[in-house]
Formats: sequence, structure tokens, C-alpha cells
Amino acid sequence: MATIRSLPAQLINQIAAGEVIERPASVIKELVENSLDAGAHSLRVDLEQGGIKLMRVTDDGGGLGRDDLALAVARHATSKIASLADLEGVATLGFRGEALPSIASVSRFALTSRRDGDAHAWRLACDGSDGTEPPQPAAHGVGTSVEVRDLFYNVPARRKFLRTERTELGHIDQLLTRFALARGDLSLRLTHNGRVSLELPAADAALDPTRLRRLLGEEFLAHALTLDDSAVGLRLHGLVASPAFARSQGDMQFFYVNGRLVRDKLVTHAVRQAFRDVLHHSRHPAFLLFLELPPRQVDVNVHPAKHEVRFRESRQVHDFIFQVLHRRLAAGQRGADGPAAEAAGPAPAAGEAAERQGPASVPRALPLGIADARGGYGCDQLRHTPPSRAAAAAARAFQGPAPALAEAPAAAPEAHTELPPLGFAIGQLHGIYVLAETADGLVIVDMHAAHERIGYERLKQAVHGEQLVRQPLLMPVSVHVSQAEADLADAHADLLTRLGLVIGRLGETQLVVRELPALLAQADAEQLLRDVLADLGTHGRSERIEAAVDGLLATMACHGAVRANRRLTLAEMNALLRDMERTERADQCNHGRPTWTRLTQRELDALFLRGR
Repeated sequence: MATIRSLPAQLINQIAAGEVIERPASVIKELVENSLDAGAHSLRVDLEQGGIKLMRVTDDGGGLGRDDLALAVARHATSKIASLADLEGVATLGFRGEALPSIASVSRFALTSRRDGDAHAWRLACDGSDGTEPPQPAAHGVGTSVEVRDLFYNVPARRKFLRTERTELGHIDQLLTRFALARGDLSLRLTHNGRVSLELPAADAALDPTRLRRLLGEEFLAHALTLDDSAVGLRLHGLVASPAFARSQGDMQFFYVNGRLVRDKLVTHAVRQAFRDVLHHSRHPAFLLFLELPPRQVDVNVHPAKHEVRFRESRQVHDFIFQVLHRRLAAGQRGADGPAAEAAGPAPAAGEAAERQGPASVPRALPLGIADARGGYGCDQLRHTPPSRAAAAAARAFQGPAPALAEAPAAAPEAHTELPPLGFAIGQLHGIYVLAETADGLVIVDMHAAHERIGYERLKQAVHGEQLVRQPLLMPVSVHVSQAEADLADAHADLLTRLGLVIGRLGETQLVVRELPALLAQADAEQLLRDVLADLGTHGRSERIEAAVDGLLATMACHGAVRANRRLTLAEMNALLRDMERTERADQCNHGRPTWTRLTQRELDALFLRGR
């Protein structure tokens, strides 16, 4: 007797439902995607008991005819693809033909639809059993309604894993928010237990401020930086919040690939790298980004629920995302047309990013007459670490006496003179803040944080402008690794040498560290090698050494920056402001704190009730 048997159709559909349908929000996701693929511009979602009792999605899309209804709930029946070529270049949100039969197998299901030009609509009902009744005439406008009642009523083991009504409603609300962010032209209405929970009219612009304010909040918009860049067939556009809006968790990260919301490790890594120099490690960036590329360059058929994608040229996509965000963050709040963006130069082609990403430009040197004495760099770690020639030169330039500040006016110019972006200094507050008058109000600068960023960028440029100086170890460090890690070290030997790591192989599973970057001579050589190999194995690249070097430079810049309660002249304050305008990422210090803020004339008037 055969031990392998064919499964009945109903059981097959319920198994498929286990992969696709996790909770009510999973049902709503599949139904909304079908509506959008049908060309809908208006959606109504009605829920009862968090969707457990009832889910109804009504759209104004193209609709279905009588003959299509039975096929709509048949497995692997779809109008979206017909061949392998279609699958490789799929441009719709859905394509497998699994969602409706899976949903129908675990609920009391009804599908009502009407095409433009038909005399009336047709309705098909299922109750999770193998058979279905023929479609019946029904009253309905042009479009489709899908009604799902009693989810998992016939699969008690799945039903008991559903959460409370409030929790399930929260998941659906978050899901619809993600769809609304991607489709500004979509009118959306959500009701729960007969009460309107969310109502969004269609907007003329994809990133309509009123709509975004409703979905993401006023604070996100206040910190949002716009970006739109293209290269080698890729386009990245949208909004990224400044590092000052960093979150304690990644709850405001929305990334869309050809209109599809995805969670991708490659994208996450690229974004994290772009924020590395301006964000504290325990904080998370906030963004709303859209990546557009030819459909054949991305495989969307790699996850049951289509949450993940695979890029054909993953390295190229990673470098492109990193470079665009890196440049935009370097420009800061003054915008892509500001001085910092001009200094950044044209965007390099995707895929041409170097293994070590340094600053994109060389800020023009304008030393400030506000440096502390050389003892200000008295960091224990630095006392025992022999710096490279570049680092020493940078430190001397950062600390040395300043030339006459002829370029910096001692006082604010006449009123008719055009003001620079950060204005001209008018005074100092509590020995900490510089106050500057601008064309539209007042700028307040944290002088220590600002000078720290300026010094840090200069030190980075000096060190990364040359090949990392290596220092031989008096006692080479032996490291036991797996054979795969040893082979990885051999394969990337040239890259490791450029990063300042000279590695030898003593056996199949033993490596030896012979040289380290001079700035990291006191680092844990074994742990550094293991971390770098882990990065290479996961991402094919490593910024671990650069990050460690930058960490030391950040410490140097922090100790060398002007201290609180140091009284500055107006000339020194203006020199600091001009240097901020020339420095990339000047909006945040090395620890992710903001360096300056602005009060507009309108905000100042409001404080004193002027004009009321």
C-alpha cells in the first residue's frame, strides 16, 4: 500500500492559507492588492470585531464578469501572468492566484462584482467546503466587493492564536497607512463596528503635505528632507527625516520597491550605513522612500506573503541607495541646493562606491581661532596609539593658531546685504549658544557641537585622503576560524590589505594577524578580524575598520572642540557659522545631536501674540 497520497483540494487550500493568511490584516492586504491591481481609486474597508467577525473590501476597479467568478476562487488562476516571461517581469502587486482560494477555504466568503457595461452584478458565495454554488445576480455598482466572515471558523487551532480586537484592528490600521502612503491618488475609508476609524480623500500630489501630516504627524514633516535622484536605471525619491528625529524603534520606516512595501536586509544595511556618521547606534532613522527600477531587475516571488524581494544587481542597488542618502544627509536642512550639496559634487554611478566610503568632498579650510590647547586631546586611548602622519597633521591643523579672520565680519552687515543661510552672529548666550540673525528669523547654534562636527570632518578628510598607515605587530595574533572563514580571508586578501589588515594563513582553520591600521594598534586584533570576516560573509564588504578609525577621530574632535563658557568674539562666531555652511553633515554632531535650530519670524511673533 502506497504511503504517499494526494491531498484533497480543501486541505491544500487550507495549507496554503497557513502560509498566506496569518491574521485579519493578512486578508486585508491580499484584498487591497487585488483592488489596486484592478485599477481602483476608491476603497472602503468595513470591519467588525477587529476583522475576526467581518471584513468587507469594496472598490471601484474594473470588476469581474460572471464567468470569471468561479475561476477567481480556483487555485493558481490569475489574469496577471500567463508565462514565465510575465513572472520574471511582473509589475502587479499580486500574481500567484492563491489569495482568494486560500481565504475562501478558512472563512465564510462572498465575492460580488460588476464590470462597466454589464446589466447587473454577480455574486459567488463559499463556506470553506469543496463545492461552490453557481454565481447569482446581485445589485452592485461597477467594481468589486469581497466579504469575509468568521475567519478560521473551520480551523479552531488557528483561530485561538488571534489576538484581541484592538490588536487586530491596530495591525489593519498600520497596513492601510502603508498603502495610503504609497498611493496618494487613493481615496480610503475604514470603518470599525459601524464607526469611521480612518478617512482619507484622494490627493493631487503623491506626497501631499496634508495627507502626510495626517498619516505620519507634524513632527515628521518638520524634520523631513526631500530627495529625488536617478542613476543607471534606478530612481530613489521620497522623504528622509533628519537625524534629530531619530526614533527609539524602527516604526517609521517605509520603503517601497516599484510601489510594493518591502522589508529587505540589503536596503536596511544601506540606510543604516548612510546614517552611520550622524545617528547614535541605539536610535533608528525614519523615512518614506520609493525605489523604482525595471521589473526584470527585481524578483518579487521569493516570499509567501511577498514581504521580501531579491535584486538582480544587489551590490549596485545597495551602493545607489547608500550614495543618494549619504549625499542628502550631507546637504542637511539647507537642502540639496545648499552649499554642502554643491561641495558634494555629482553622484557617483551606482556600483562604483569604494570599499571605504570617505567624505564626498573636501571642505575648504578656514581654521577657527577658538581651538583649545593641545592638552585638550588628552584621551588615554590616543596617548598610547601612535597616529598616522595624516592624523597628526590633521590634529595640528585643527589645534594650531588661526590666521587673521579677515573674511569674517566683526558685526552684522547693513540690512540690504544678502544674508548667508545661517545668518550673522549677534551674540552669545550662557557661553554655550551662538545667536545669529537670518533673513527669516533667528538661528541658535550649539557652538561645541558645531565645532566638534567641523573638526571631525576635517580629521576624516585628512586620514581617509591617504591609504591607511599599517603598523606591524610585535607579537602576531593567531586566530582559529572555520575553514569557510579562512577561505573568505584568502579570497579578500587584497581588500583586507587596503583596509590595513595584513593576514596570513597557517593552516586550514588558522589565520594570523601580522599588521593592523596604526590608529587601531591597541584594538583587539582577534575580535576585529572576526567582525570584518562576518561582514564580508554577509554583505560582501566591511566598513568595520573605517568605523573604528572614525570612532577615534570623533573622540579627537570632541576633545578638541571649543568648550562651554568660552567667550567668542563676533568674528569668531561668524567664522564658525561660515564653516558650518561649508561642512557636510553640519546639522548634527558626531553623537547625533542637533547642532543648530531655527525660530522663524512667524514663530517669534506668535510667542508675543503679535498680529492677533
